[in-house]
Amino acid sequence: METRRHPLQRLNSPSLSISAFIHFIGLSSFAASFRYNDSYGWHFQYLTIIGLTLATTTFAFGSLADITLSPLLFQIKNTLSVCSAPLEILISILYWSLRLIDKNLVLPDWMELDPLADIGFHAAPAVLLALDLLLLSPPWTIRPLPALTLSTALAFTYWVWVEHCFNHNGWYPYPLFDQLSQPWRAVLFSCSALLMTGSTVALQWVYARLNGYGIGSGVRMVKGGKASEAR
Repeated sequence: METRRHPLQRLNSPSLSISAFIHFIGLSSFAASFRYNDSYGWHFQYLTIIGLTLATTTFAFGSLADITLSPLLFQIKNTLSVCSAPLEILISILYWSLRLIDKNLVLPDWMELDPLADIGFHAAPAVLLALDLLLLSPPWTIRPLPALTLSTALAFTYWVWVEHCFNHNGWYPYPLFDQLSQPWRAVLFSCSALLMTGSTVALQWVYARLNGYGIGSGVRMVKGGKASEAR
């Protein structure tokens, strides 16, 4: 048995077919990526781990919705996705771009990541959450201004948390922070908030190009390059 889906949603979800498979793969990937850290703040000092935790929570609700076919659990998954998917895309963009410039900006000298672990931390969550949105979810309704507010709140809350952990540990989770003064850190987190907002808008644009656009009656469906009205 599968629940009725939104007119713009490409595949049935929640369901025990493709939706359950994607969420199972995601949860397996995320669970394999966690590592233990005994410093203050544990590994939640790292934006990567915060994003991974949020991604895991999102997919956990997705899996529970697949099993129970609960509309409430499905809605919770979709609400969390509005935050977790853009955050993971932000993490992927920041990590891979900075690593390309200089690996030591994002990884301490003593740390070496296995390639599969690197992908599990810094690529797989973004890809899987994007697939969940584009294939298994109704369209997001969040507007750019609320998206910017959410992104800014997350960025500066993380900055406060990082500084709090630094006061206990005496070191930053990412070497880049050591190389930046406070004003430049403000610039970094402000730009990150803008980039996360841009990720939200970009995902909505891709969704509309792939699945159509509109809400409720008069939904504009785009299939095979042609547009038609859904009544």
